[in-house]
Amino acid sequence: MPPNLTGYYRFVSQENMDNYLRALDINVVLRKLVCLLKPDKEIIHTGDHMIIRTITSLRDYVMDFDVGVPFEEDLGPVDGRKCQTTVSWEGDELVCEQLGEKRNRGWRHWLEGDQLHLRMTAEDEVCVQVFQKVK
Repeated sequence: MPPNLTGYYRFVSQENMDNYLRALDINVVLRKLVCLLKPDKEIIHTGDHMIIRTITSLRDYVMDFDVGVPFEEDLGPVDGRKCQTTVSWEGDELVCEQLGEKRNRGWRHWLEGDQLHLRMTAEDEVCVQVFQKVK
């Protein structure tokens, strides 16, 4: 049985965000701005249904989905693209595959104690973020 990720998590750290955003063709001004943000995450995990909110001072991004059910994801707020997205469990890791214009695009979330880890990929770039559970 996979872990329940429900909680509110505060940003701790990130690595390689600029190169990850460059792989998504984000312009230099927006890349610099995004690299300064310290997003929080709120996850509501009820059975196979999940809502993941990424909360920033610039804008919020909400994913609302059922695990294992493909859906069209509108990434307009991120990079102006749409993709076919499927989120599933691989052991204790929540894994997202985003099929579209960019190769190897997706992410995975997992817990280590009270820390939520997020590994995002696009093309050959990898960005890792860490969040601390606060409630």
